[in-house]
Amino acid sequence: MFLLCCMLAVMPFPIQFSIPESKVVPCVPDKEQAFATVNPYDRSTYIYDNEKDYYEDYQRSYYAITCKKAGWDCMRHYEILANGAIPYFVDLDKAPDDTMVFLPRELILEAMHLEGVDRETMTIDFERFDKARYFEIAEELLEHTRRYLTTRKMAEYVLERVNYTGNGKVLYISGCLWPDYMRCTLLIGLREVLGNRLIDYPQVPHLYTSYPQEAIKGLYGKGISYSRVLENLPINRDNIEQRIRDKEFDLIVYGSVHRGLGYHDLVKELYHPDQIVYICGEDIHGCDYYHHHNLFLREFDWNREKSLGN
Repeated sequence: MFLLCCMLAVMPFPIQFSIPESKVVPCVPDKEQAFATVNPYDRSTYIYDNEKDYYEDYQRSYYAITCKKAGWDCMRHYEILANGAIPYFVDLDKAPDDTMVFLPRELILEAMHLEGVDRETMTIDFERFDKARYFEIAEELLEHTRRYLTTRKMAEYVLERVNYTGNGKVLYISGCLWPDYMRCTLLIGLREVLGNRLIDYPQVPHLYTSYPQEAIKGLYGKGISYSRVLENLPINRDNIEQRIRDKEFDLIVYGSVHRGLGYHDLVKELYHPDQIVYICGEDIHGCDYYHHHNLFLREFDWNREKSLGN
């Protein structure tokens, strides 16, 4: 029995937030200011209440400060990159290697250490600053964002890691409908990849263009970067339990293991472990699902002691 348990214990796959490709600027914009207005160390700088103004501030900035909060991964990193600015990521060199694995750290660190950049005063001495190298790095980061950090690319990565190559239906179970960056961005990406083959249940209203524009400011983060992205397709969300019993789905994805495991006992009974995917997008914590088969984990701190052999 002990040998069997050890054989079944597996390490989770890394995953991180991502941003819809529709939010990525086509090229690095012209710059007007050294650092973006929003500074996570100063809440008084959180002055934007809409996506357009918030994004435009990044677009005209050389750098934007970001940092570890309750987790190393943060939606702000990808909003900065998608808008053609460079994250000035405080303590990036201390981030664990198994977290934010798709973030191009070396390029970001090089840009942060260009001569003339002063994070403390949030200024750039342009007499010393290598502007040409800055724009080279910024273009490389923007291309990297398109190739690895969009919702579509993250969804393709998840499907590839679980060796899914089918052409049937995939059930995405959301549980709690309140905004959850990981659940929301991965759902967006899977819809971009799979179209109406993805059955999202229950429907998450704020992800769809039918959600009222005037209501998004009441969402977490004012709905910026993730709300009202998807068009309503003719998706049949009826009779999910019976359809699970009928094994209608090729794959079942739990968008948040901590916020909703609907029909889980039934799914485990009827579906092979390879057909079930678990997503943990929580901040740093000791994840009880650490050794679940096909678990994708956003933050690895506090979980390493649960690795095999410990």
